[in-house]
Order: sequence, then structure tokens, then C-alpha cells
Amino acid sequence: MLTSIKTITRKEAMTIDIDRFLATVAEEVKGYQVPVVDLIAVQTKDPFKVLVATILSARTKDQTTAQACSRLFERAPHREALAQLSREEIETLIYPVGFYHAKADYLSQLPAALTPFGGKVPAEIDDLLTLPGVGRKTANLVRTVAFALPAICVDTHVHRIMNIWGFVRTKTPLETEMALREKLPARHWLTVNSTLVAFGQGTCTPVGPHCDDCPLAPQCPKIGVKPRKGN
Repeated sequence: MLTSIKTITRKEAMTIDIDRFLATVAEEVKGYQVPVVDLIAVQTKDPFKVLVATILSARTKDQTTAQACSRLFERAPHREALAQLSREEIETLIYPVGFYHAKADYLSQLPAALTPFGGKVPAEIDDLLTLPGVGRKTANLVRTVAFALPAICVDTHVHRIMNIWGFVRTKTPLETEMALREKLPARHWLTVNSTLVAFGQGTCTPVGPHCDDCPLAPQCPKIGVKPRKGN
């Protein structure tokens, strides 16, 4: 019986020094805009606000998320105040974040959902996953950003860039998370998301990446990348 054999290109066969790659990217993004969830965590050190901001940030530009958070937190800076707002009021305050109808539903349910945890945002992934609007990406991000506990948050940027580098060869963010749990040194778990989100928004963009300005260009395998014209 014949078995098909996948041809591995030279680029795909390259191995990278993940410590050096992440250190180079971290240095590169120092002057970039900080992802909004990380900024809120630094400014407030409040797990409730980090959780709400993370829910709002899904499929939404950071500037829009930041403005929505500002309006919402002015009225509802904590769980008890959020419980006093109607779903319609929440929707008005968070508009125009992506999927604002669904997110208003999630946030209106959140105060009650936190009751089993004493009204506090839990730090464990399984507990976070019981909350409305919280999937693995959100749970991991809240655990790392709000509590500085080990987890790997994989969004589209982390998934995409890790595959461009050939560090993982995965088809979905969940597969990437599981692969990184096995392969990525624990010292990078807390920072990999914020580093690669900033890099993915500013340099290694999904469309027309700035390979000509990338400090990793000479060593990057660029698997599946279509650089901008003129690169």
C-alpha cells in the first residue's frame, strides 16, 4: 500500500532559536502601542476590568475597545455596578465593538456568573471557562495578564506568527496552544501573547507584512508569507 509523503521545503525544514526570535521581537515592539488589555492591567491591576476588556476586545480594534472600556467603566467600575445596568444600557455603552449585541448579553450575565466565586474573577482556566463569553483565548489571557500565572494565550497573531516561523505546524489556535504548551519554554508563557500581538499589528501584519523593516527578515523562514509588493 502506497503512502503519500509530504514534501518538506527548505524553509519548512529550518529550525529557529525561539529565545533569540522572541527577544528580538520584544526589543522591536518596545515603542509600539501596548495592547489594550495589557494597558488596562498595568493601569488598574483589576482582574474584573481585565476580564471585561478581554471580552470586549474580541474581533475589535484596540482603539475601539479602549473607548468602549472607558465609557463602560465610568458607569460600572466593578461587578456590583455592572449588575445595576440593563442589557440595553450596556449595549449602548460598548457600541461599536464587534458583536456588541452578544457581548452585551455576556456582560449582563457576568455579575451573576461570578457569584459562585464570591463575586471575584477566578484565576483557574476551568473556572474562567464557565463565565459567559469566555473561551480558551480569553481565559488564558486573563490568567496571564490579570494574575501573572502561567498560561499560553493564543490569538490569531500568535497562531499565525508561530506558523510563519515554523516553530509549530498547526491549523487552529487551539492546536497551537497545545503545541506551545509542549514546546515553548515556560519563561515565555506570560509575555508571548502581548509581544506577538504588538508585532503582528505593527510589523508582521496578516496582509502585506513589512518584511523589509523586520529585524528577523534574514533568519525568518517566512512560511506561507506573501510580502508587500516591493519587499
